[in-house]
Amino acid sequence: MTMYRVAVIGRTGRGNYGHGLDVVWKDIPDARVVAVADEDPRGRAAAAKRLNSPRAYADYREMLEKERPQIVSVAPRWIDCHRDMVLACTEFGCNIFLEKPMCRTLVEADEMIAACEGAHVKHVIAHQTRYSPRLERVSELMGEGRLGDLLELRGRGKEDRRGGGEDLMVLGTHIMDLMRLVAGDPQWCFAGVLEAGQPVTRAHVRQGAEGIGPLAGDEIHATYRFQSPTLGFFSTHRARHGASERFGLQIYGTRGIITMTTGSLPAVFFVEDPSWSPGRAKARWVEITSAGLGKPELLEDTGLHLGNVRIAKDLIRAIETDSQAKGSLYDGRAALEMILAVYESHRLQSPVELPLKNRQHPLMFL
Repeated sequence: MTMYRVAVIGRTGRGNYGHGLDVVWKDIPDARVVAVADEDPRGRAAAAKRLNSPRAYADYREMLEKERPQIVSVAPRWIDCHRDMVLACTEFGCNIFLEKPMCRTLVEADEMIAACEGAHVKHVIAHQTRYSPRLERVSELMGEGRLGDLLELRGRGKEDRRGGGEDLMVLGTHIMDLMRLVAGDPQWCFAGVLEAGQPVTRAHVRQGAEGIGPLAGDEIHATYRFQSPTLGFFSTHRARHGASERFGLQIYGTRGIITMTTGSLPAVFFVEDPSWSPGRAKARWVEITSAGLGKPELLEDTGLHLGNVRIAKDLIRAIETDSQAKGSLYDGRAALEMILAVYESHRLQSPVELPLKNRQHPLMFL
């Protein structure tokens, strides 16, 4: 068994170590953390202790050059550093586990993927729900025809204080990834972005928190066309009631509905009701667990950690089989493209085809 040398890049105070992309390696038998990098002295010392890392560096480039790890967790949650960190990893031939969202613009995403392809390194992104064993059961149920023909996808963000542009970027990446996982790539997007009930203009554009880049809007509505007859919808606003309660995806078919949240073991339910009105039809919602429809859950819910472990193992599988991971930077870029298509459609006041021709951030041209 190959023992993979793993390094972790964190950034205390500016994205930290993401959602557990550092500690995941403690539960991967064929990997060991050999070094950690963090420009903050206290954060670096704490991470080295937490990970039992023999070495710690202030400069991640120095770490990559000296340690030559085979795998690197690019863990900061803030995305203003993702492009530079990924490109540095590719210079030294390191395979990459990247925190989401991928980056700020499609220009950056294209550069990152081109660098990975040029260096022939494997890559995964932290879309944990894609790796959930419960989603595997959903795929089986849909494959068996229990849902019928796929008609609609309805996703919403968390709609908390970040409702609107920040919600679209930070949480929307999960919903967009799930939409693609269920329905494939969208063909076009038509969207509108509002601020206080009015269409946003250049005057509304602001720099988002946590290195997100340009943002606009406190209310967003988007429609996506998938393969006929499937449409997808995504909305977010700063809700007065029920913030976070609607975050997730609903899948509507000709025979019923599947509703799901996000995470390693998301809440997933199915109702067999072609009317989409289970109260009227007196149909019953049935839970989908990792064991199957209506069966008890046998796995322990460890939050995002279960998903991270499955992602890390998939990265190693991709390395050893020279294949693409189940959730790669290609998927991260596709989710980002769906997000930025919202602003591009709003800017042009028309549907926009996907992939987008404009690779810059659309709000730069509003």
